[in-house]
Amino acid sequence: MRIVGGSARGLKLADVGEGDTAAHLRPTSDRVRESIFNLLINGTHGNPIPSARVLDLFAGTGALGLEALSRGAAHATLVDDGPAALTLMRRNIALMRGPDAQILRQNATRLPPNPGPAYGLIFLDPPYGKDLGGAALTSALTGGWIAPGAMIVWEENTPPPAPDPLTRIDQRKYGSTVITLLRMPG
Repeated sequence: MRIVGGSARGLKLADVGEGDTAAHLRPTSDRVRESIFNLLINGTHGNPIPSARVLDLFAGTGALGLEALSRGAAHATLVDDGPAALTLMRRNIALMRGPDAQILRQNATRLPPNPGPAYGLIFLDPPYGKDLGGAALTSALTGGWIAPGAMIVWEENTPPPAPDPLTRIDQRKYGSTVITLLRMPG
């Protein structure tokens, strides 16, 4: 795995190794990550990355949030509670040499109230087939984590529903991965 674009392009991230099968650690492939960022940057919905506050739920390795930082986001909060994921995120932040990133050791489906400004770009990559994405979005909405007008990028293996008040604005399939773009009303 590597950063595929931006100021840290080509940076090799920490090796996942055995990962954490109990936690379903399944990093987004470089190819799918590149497709996601091409869709965000070159799509017809406006580029949400420059100066964005990024929330990466079920962050795993942190690759999505760190990729956004490499491409101009201002800050990323990486949320996961798996021990292997936390170790990988720490290593990858260190490899990026001090980006404005923080780790929140938390179950993404049970977020506390947001203590700071809301986030304009949210990545959601839950374990496939466990119906955790909707619970995480509900938790983020209830806790004030999602800013008005925010873009949500949801990676899943089947097309997810758009929970209220979010609106689906795009959906693409890359192999067995379905990427759904949602928008929070502004």
